[in-house]
Amino acid sequence: MSKIKKEELEKLQGVVKELNKIQSQLGSIELQKHGLLHESAGLQDGLKKLQDELEEEYGQVTINLEDGSYTEITEENESDKKD
Repeated sequence: MSKIKKEELEKLQGVVKELNKIQSQLGSIELQKHGLLHESAGLQDGLKKLQDELEEEYGQVTINLEDGSYTEITEENESDKKD
């Protein structure tokens, strides 16, 4: 039976081992990404629900996230945004 040199085999095995390790890590990263995407979607749904509740309570307003103050959204404010 013919064989490659021991050093060549060890080098080949090392490269394949590292490649397998990287592929495994990429799989783990994809699983984390998938989980984070689901978590993000849930948070976006929660944010939309909260925005709807606040709009029902205060009407259409812009809320300052720093101090909680808000200003009503008027047609003038909307036309200023378009310019």
